[in-house]
Parts: sequence; C-alpha cells; structure tokens
Amino acid sequence: MIDSTDFLSLPYTRDLTEGGIAYALRSLPYSFHRTKGSVYDRLRRLVASAAVDLALRRYLSEQTIPFEVKSALPFTERERYDVTLGGRRCEIKSFLISPREQILQIQRNPKLLLNVPALVASDQHAAEGYSPRDLYLFAFLTGRVTTTQQELKDIVEAQQPHSLVHVMPDAWNRPSNWNPLGKLVLKSDSEEPQTIEISGQDAGRAMRSLIVKLPPRTRIDVENEFFSVSYIHTKSISPARVGIHSSARKETHLISTTDWGNIWVYGLELWLLGYLTREEFSRRASFLPAGSRVFPYNYTQVKNLAVPVSKLRPLSELFERVKLPSSVTSA
Repeated sequence: MIDSTDFLSLPYTRDLTEGGIAYALRSLPYSFHRTKGSVYDRLRRLVASAAVDLALRRYLSEQTIPFEVKSALPFTERERYDVTLGGRRCEIKSFLISPREQILQIQRNPKLLLNVPALVASDQHAAEGYSPRDLYLFAFLTGRVTTTQQELKDIVEAQQPHSLVHVMPDAWNRPSNWNPLGKLVLKSDSEEPQTIEISGQDAGRAMRSLIVKLPPRTRIDVENEFFSVSYIHTKSISPARVGIHSSARKETHLISTTDWGNIWVYGLELWLLGYLTREEFSRRASFLPAGSRVFPYNYTQVKNLAVPVSKLRPLSELFERVKLPSSVTSA
C-alpha cells in the first residue's frame, strides 16, 4: 500500500534528545519495566520514543496540520500525552536502530524498511479503553548510543554531549511504604568537587529535584522532603563513587564509577513510515512469538503482532484528510 517515496524524513536536532531525556527521567516512578535487560537500554528507548513524538508535533505545526495533545489514558503512563488527529488518538510506535551496520543499510537503501515488520506488543494491543478507529503511526529512528565505558570515553574525548544518570533501586524509586526519607547524607570519593542532581517525589508524589555540590571526600547532610529518590544525575565526565544514606531507611546506597549510564541518543535520521487504524491492524497482523529474530532486533523480548511496513497506509493521505474542514479521517 505504500512505497519508500511515501516515507517522511524529518530532521533530527539536539533539542529532541534533550526533551526525550526530560520525559524518560520523569517517567521513572511510573514506567513498568516489562522486559529483561539494562534499565539504561530501556531509558534510551524511551528517550528515542519521546524524541520522535516531539518531532512529529513539530512537523504537524510547521505543515499547519491541525492536531491536539491530550493526556494519556488513566491506566497508561502518567507523564505521557498523546497526539490526536481528527479526533482520533494516535499511538506512535517508534523503533530505535543503533547498530552501525543496520544504520548503513538504511542509508544506502531506505526501501529495505518496506519489508520490516511494524510491531505492536500483543498485550498493549489487547488493552481496554481504546477505539478501533484510533491510529497507530509507525516510525524508525537511526542513532548512535553508548553502552560501554570505552564508547563513553570516545564520546567525551570528541566533546559530544552526554547525560550520565544512575537509576535508583525500586526500594528507593517506588518504595512500598510512602514515608519521608528523612535526612540524606551524601559523600563523594572524588578528589575534586562534584555536583550531582537528586530527583524523586515529595509527599504528594510530585517530582522534585535538588542540586548538591559535594566537596572532595566530605559528608554532606541534606534536609529534604523526598519520599522517594528515582535517579542521581551528574555532569562530571569521570564521576567518582558516590554514597547516599537515608536516615529514615537506615540504608546506604553506593554508586560505583561504572554504575552510571549515558542515556543520550545521538539521532541521525528519523523516518515516519505509515499508519493503520487499530481495527485494520487487527485484521492484517500476524502473531510473532517472543524470541523471534526480526529487523532490527536479534530477538524480540515480548509477544508481538506484526504487519509489514509495505502494508501500511501513507501518512500524506491521513494528513490531507485531517486538513479538511470536516476532519473526515475514516479509512
């Protein structure tokens, strides 16, 4: 139903990653980690997904395509807001492609994306509260990420931006008992002053952050109103070991020099591919079990439904319909 000429290539800019990071970190107290693997891999995927969402909104605004942004459904992510087109809620299903060889393949021949499956997790598709007329929009983002200390070192030496965070354990991030953490005691083993940002929630579960300057090898007491701590952020290129102690929990959490993850996504190309209604997707999709090998993954971690990208509808068709005065978007 579509060809590669129907793909929309959008420019990728640094502010998209910055916005994606802000969203990903805010979502930590609410997001559910459904798959195995690194929490930092999951955060980078969230950063990429939010960046694609922001890029779409920018494109719609520039092309004077009417849209609205509404809060997500109550049982989904609390921090998420969905685009609606012609009164239909849009779920943007985006996929980050970071392996160098796959990026080169797409750069050489974007047509190969036509044979790639457009995936939706089976449990997400089966969730209640959606309309069959709601839309799935599919996108791919190519971009580099750093997953090793050597890759991070190369990025730093090249003076590229980075964002080092340490995600706190669930006992700190989502404590079972909602009580104040009391006085926090922090200490850095660095020989140089180190500035960190502590982020978590207050009594009303609103997000709050605190900037703390840590002198070398000196304990710092911080009186605070934290009921949880979601993550620690540092701008230090070579962060030393940091300890954080809660007087109420009577527990110390140590962050070693290798316990930081760089969640910056170095976006290259962003492709908006096509769309289907949820009802159309249900009719055309085939079942894909967990562990399947499909582009761009070595294996899928959850059960999915899949439709070839070539069977999607062109986005230009959707956008033209939305521009009509009656906002008729029936498929």
